[in-house]
Amino acid sequence: MDRPKVLITDDVHPVMLDEFNSRGWEVSFLPYITYEEVKKLIFSFEGLIINSKIKCDKEFLDLTSNLKFIGRLGSGREVVDLEYAVSKGIKVFFSPEGNKNAVAEHALGMLLALANQLIIADTQVRSKIWHREERRGWELSGKTIGIIGFGQTGSQFAKKLGSLEVNILVYDKYSSEFQNEFPLIQETSKEDLLSKSDIISLHLPLAKETFHYADKSFFESCKQGCILINTSRGNVVDTVAIIDALESGRMNGACLDVFENEKPERYSEEEKILYQRLFDLPQVVLSPHIAGWTHESKYKMATVLINKIFN
Repeated sequence: MDRPKVLITDDVHPVMLDEFNSRGWEVSFLPYITYEEVKKLIFSFEGLIINSKIKCDKEFLDLTSNLKFIGRLGSGREVVDLEYAVSKGIKVFFSPEGNKNAVAEHALGMLLALANQLIIADTQVRSKIWHREERRGWELSGKTIGIIGFGQTGSQFAKKLGSLEVNILVYDKYSSEFQNEFPLIQETSKEDLLSKSDIISLHLPLAKETFHYADKSFFESCKQGCILINTSRGNVVDTVAIIDALESGRMNGACLDVFENEKPERYSEEEKILYQRLFDLPQVVLSPHIAGWTHESKYKMATVLINKIFN
């Protein structure tokens, strides 16, 4: 009897390969395979493991004839047409539990780096520049931090903040009554959170209603001098709007791990100018979409998916 086959299209922890093999699956581990190559092969697989490069839209799903499940490493649901997949009898599994701690730690790390001017200070010390007074930072204690989206990563970020003597406001459009589990937080409206928060952290999925969620109107509603953290999805924030808000002084800073265009080699001429404006700002801390990218999360996401697929 032929063994069921699973195609793994991105790098994963070896534990995933071991688990599939031990359960009798034939594993095709092709982390460098292209989207076009996957489209040509997918008809022969019962299982598919993806990260973000494989877009499982209607066109792609119509190429599948044997597919029983899709496993997404991470939390991004925008890469799968979930409704259509379910209509075809394809189960879809996500693993936000696997990297929620990594994302929360990264968000806090970026914020502390910004507050203490560590990026600039590090660069100056390496150049033997010793400007202590100019690098005087500010403390989180006593600040109000607003968390928008209180799922896996938003709630984990709140846990990290729990011992830092901050006030935590939370807004989630689709969930509420978190305070039994998180007594240190205060649930509130979006308007109240924007007007009162010194720091706002976004933990939202990318969907039609969250595209450019943080737009010009959003920043105009924020407390003067607010700081934005985005470790969710780049398109949740309007790049032009946040740059304008930072350049005008409306916002005092930003910590951005995600961007609308994450492929600098594909920048249009307009984008080259736009992103250079962002990169030239000293009051921002930037990283290349690595908030959930730790050695530990690589293992956790693999085991979370395996447990969901086989339980």
